[in-house]
Amino acid sequence: MRIKQTLTAMAAVCLLSVSLGSTIFANGSEFKDISSSVAKDQIMSLKDRNLVKGVTATEFQPQAKLSNAQGVQLIASGLQLSLAAIDFNKAPRASDLFSNVNDKAWFAEAFINAHYNGVDIPKDMDPSKSMTKEEFTYYLMGGLEKVGNLPMVKIAPTPITDNGDMNSMYEGSIQRSLLWKINSLDGAQNFNPKRNITREEAAIMLYNALEYLKAHLQS
Repeated sequence: MRIKQTLTAMAAVCLLSVSLGSTIFANGSEFKDISSSVAKDQIMSLKDRNLVKGVTATEFQPQAKLSNAQGVQLIASGLQLSLAAIDFNKAPRASDLFSNVNDKAWFAEAFINAHYNGVDIPKDMDPSKSMTKEEFTYYLMGGLEKVGNLPMVKIAPTPITDNGDMNSMYEGSIQRSLLWKINSLDGAQNFNPKRNITREEAAIMLYNALEYLKAHLQS
């Protein structure tokens, strides 16, 4: 694999910045099941930019648990991860990178794009299993920091009541997500890291991540 010198990280970020501010195309159908969702506005904003898709053409299923396959797809699509800046001797195959991902699966391309854009996905990830809040945070932040070329910063950690329940590998990403207002704690200052994240919660986090990236690019 050889990184193309003609496409710099800054250029890629600028392209993303432009796309975030415009609608790629408007879908004719609307989600019929998000009227009472706390993430209605965020979901529709992402849908209008063609950055998220529903489970069906008219259902987003906001309260459903997010599967690993859906989580990786959401991150890859939402951050517009691609292989545009990379040369390969031969086309990469998902099955060469992940033991449980079939090359013909609808999410195979998302796994490939995420992998080559800095998202640290386990090689043995089971696409059918539900993704936890801490896992989605870790993968989303990894993609965001790579795409935005964001510097690693030293921060004063936010006190989290259930900090002991976290996977220590994810703690830094979680803390940065709180600092950048991509995530938030509940009323008891819990993060609930091991809870399976819902599709609407993931949509809110993706929306917040894109808002942060847009603000970072403009600063």
